[in-house]
Amino acid sequence: MTSGQHIDGVLVQWGERLFYPGNRIVKSAPTPRLDAVLRRKAAVIRKRIEATVRRAPQVMVKVTGGGRGMAAIAAHFRYISKNGKLEIEDDREVARTGKEAVRDLADQWRYGGSLIPEEGHRREAFNIMLSMPAGTNAALLHKAAREFAQTELAGHRYVMVLHEHQANPHVHLSVRAEAASGKRLNPRKADLQRWRETFAEKLRGWGIEAEATRQASRGESRNFEPLWRIKAKEEGRLRAVSAATKAGRAGTQSRADAMVSWAHIMKALAASEVTGDRELAERIASFVRSTTFVRERFGHGSKVPSRQGRSPTELSPPGVDRSRSSPEVNR
Repeated sequence: MTSGQHIDGVLVQWGERLFYPGNRIVKSAPTPRLDAVLRRKAAVIRKRIEATVRRAPQVMVKVTGGGRGMAAIAAHFRYISKNGKLEIEDDREVARTGKEAVRDLADQWRYGGSLIPEEGHRREAFNIMLSMPAGTNAALLHKAAREFAQTELAGHRYVMVLHEHQANPHVHLSVRAEAASGKRLNPRKADLQRWRETFAEKLRGWGIEAEATRQASRGESRNFEPLWRIKAKEEGRLRAVSAATKAGRAGTQSRADAMVSWAHIMKALAASEVTGDRELAERIASFVRSTTFVRERFGHGSKVPSRQGRSPTELSPPGVDRSRSSPEVNR
């Protein structure tokens, strides 16, 4: 095996654990007929590594709640459209404004398919927010959100509204849980990460730099507040403040596993004969040392691995199982 093949094999093996934790079985010694496939996979991983370490803007896709009856669903329609003042677009790309348009959409949902009662016991809609950092072109974000919905929510009724009056431009989506086929939407963590990947892809298609790297892979542990808490805080009704960061052994372990993957990648690139690979290894080292996870776990005065001579498992903080080989998914 050539040096280049070895590096590509390491990138794919540990890069897939880092960015696609559901795909963990990767052959480290490819046969000649798989060389082309390996090179293509390694090229994809390299792009994701480079985007992550240069801190490309990260997309946010968040389920903010959902209605259990038409009263709650209609109220959300009114909220996201500012009671009809903002343009509200449906799954047929029909965009309208006004209170009458909002009421008409609610009636379409109430009777289009299984009847949605005014009050119910099961969730009949999911509220989703697609967001990007301040400075993102709101019109292009809107187009990317439309393409995201057409891809990921096909067969479902949904409405969407662009909000650009706040710091971060974002799109509110409300999707009917029951599809035309009768199948019900039930998003899980793995679905949310796929949605993030899809939204980032659609944004890049419109020329907007966007990434969907998991928090664990970025060494971050930020807690995002649900919409009801944000609204309650704005109205002065919030009684308890939630923790700003995630805590718990599973989350800590997934971040430690991600740091081990970074270290394996860094070690391989640092030993490369290619100058660009060695430079990338240095950028990875700087990125890893700057992550919240490493800074908080090791402390500013601790030695953090940055050279290929260090063992990758040294990136695991004390008290974390260093023997695990299968990272947690989407922590």
